[in-house]
Amino acid sequence: MEDKGKGNERWNAAIGNLTEMSANLESLQKILLKKAVFVDEETFAKASLASEQARTIKVLEQRVETLERELDAAITAAAHARSEKRQAEAAQKAAELRAQETTKELENTTRVFELHMEELRAKQAEIAKRDNDIKLLEAIIQTLGGKEPRSSSG
Repeated sequence: MEDKGKGNERWNAAIGNLTEMSANLESLQKILLKKAVFVDEETFAKASLASEQARTIKVLEQRVETLERELDAAITAAAHARSEKRQAEAAQKAAELRAQETTKELENTTRVFELHMEELRAKQAEIAKRDNDIKLLEAIIQTLGGKEPRSSSG
């Protein structure tokens, strides 16, 4: 942050210097145009150089402003990207928690199902044992009673 502040300070100072030089050159140019003074070649060369430098300064100022706008846009885009990344991470964590909860629920349902199956098998074994006991008792009764076996459908 400090580097950015120092960088902005330096850019602002440079822009201020360039603006001041540009104003000075424009003033000189206006005076020359109004007064239409004839000068020697050296003075003319210096004035031409100053005029060229003023145009260069103006172009550079525009470039600095463009770069500042691009930098601001890049900073804004980076902040937006960080925000989207945080939102995506939060959504991913929420999805992971939902997946864990669903997995736990499925595991619990599986345990309950297994318990019911064990209970069902135990009842089936009990029914089979009682059915065998009933058949045995019927056979004893038939043997003692001397009757023919009844046909059973089960």
